[in-house]
Amino acid sequence: MIALKRTTSEDTDFQNLVRELDKDLAIRDGEEHDFFHQFNKIDMLKHVVVAYKDEVAVGCGAIKQYDDYTMEVKRMFVPLEYRGQGIAALVLRDLEKWCVELGYKKCILETGIKMPEAIRLYQKSNYRQISNYGQYTGVESSVCFEKVL
Repeated sequence: MIALKRTTSEDTDFQNLVRELDKDLAIRDGEEHDFFHQFNKIDMLKHVVVAYKDEVAVGCGAIKQYDDYTMEVKRMFVPLEYRGQGIAALVLRDLEKWCVELGYKKCILETGIKMPEAIRLYQKSNYRQISNYGQYTGVESSVCFEKVL
């Protein structure tokens, strides 16, 4: 059974998972890693979800305010050995629920074209592809999505 914990970016388990995520992204992003990394700072994230299986942290995600109506999904990650168990979908659903509880109307996010498993997750979770927004405008390796909650 998967247990979810709502926390902040000060959570040690979240920080450890993000370190693993950053290692994976450095390989996938290659030369573009420094560009993307600048937008993925985790200090001061107030809305973080960490998933646990048998008291082991096995996934995470976060949301941060984008505008008065929108939260941006950030730092979604499940280590390779735990993928395929629906953990990311559980984390994402809890983040969406948290958005609604906070009064937000939609979620947006960016992922990379080199992350097909992430793209599939968002499509299966009823996100629709949108034009790249903000700092991702014109970045060919980015794919952006939104979901009205």
